[in-house]
Amino acid sequence: MPVEVPETIECDDTRVSCDGGGGVLGHPKVYLEMGDQTYVECGYCDRRFVLREGAQAH
Repeated sequence: MPVEVPETIECDDTRVSCDGGGGVLGHPKVYLEMGDQTYVECGYCDRRFVLREGAQAH
């Protein structure tokens, strides 16, 4: 049974940052790199960052 990710965010760059949102209810800010993939997931909050279609990889 596949697990759904809490939130998916489309982005234009393969390098993203995540702080969990929610101000003080979030988590420490982390920087994530997609590498050769078109998505990356945050290890703290499981947000999934997806490279927008047509965006250039960094």
